[in-house]
Amino acid sequence: MMDPHTMKQFDVELRDVSSRVLEMGGLAESQVARAIYALVNFSGETATQVLQQEDRVNHMEVEIDTEMQQIIAMRQPAASDLRLLIAISKASANLERVGDEAARIARTVQRLINTGVSSRLRLPVADLQYVADMACAQLRKALDAFARQDANAALEVLKHDDQIDQEFDGLLRKLITYMMEDPRMISSSIDLVFVAKALERVGDHAKNPAEAVIYVVKGRDVRHVTVPEVESAVR
Repeated sequence: MMDPHTMKQFDVELRDVSSRVLEMGGLAESQVARAIYALVNFSGETATQVLQQEDRVNHMEVEIDTEMQQIIAMRQPAASDLRLLIAISKASANLERVGDEAARIARTVQRLINTGVSSRLRLPVADLQYVADMACAQLRKALDAFARQDANAALEVLKHDDQIDQEFDGLLRKLITYMMEDPRMISSSIDLVFVAKALERVGDHAKNPAEAVIYVVKGRDVRHVTVPEVESAVR
């Protein structure tokens, strides 16, 4: 059993590494927003900035993993503390993947610009902006639930996950229509399909930290179960 001083130091270490995750989450969210700004405005400069930030996100994941390994080795946590560290590990991994999706969008923007598509693009970029706003909102809510260790807030994130999937399906149908109406738009439409898929994945990566919050607070692994079952675990 840890003495009071050691327990206090352990709490400080947990708060510090949790704060690092939230910082990483803010950066990942910013990357997605800037990547979509680059697409809507065909800004090669902004796309380049997104790609430059990718290294920082990757580096933060490594730093968080190192901190966690040190905490586990020194403190040998158990019960809810150990669950929190597991949740932090999962959250940082998912946030790193959010950064990857933002970088994928930025590279698509660069490719569109380099092929001269920007001057004649007649595609639903506004719809992509809407989906991106939804994905970023989900990520923000998941991070807020993580910061407050709020299982009910995490549940709300899971409840709204299907909305992004539905928007993706609608956008996919719209892009197929564009390709059928104008074969010249096939290449750029396919690029935007991949952008839409990247945004859908951002929504999925927001869901995973929310599931981790429920795991920490309730001690219940709610992956691969239905939302009604999650509600039963949380209520």
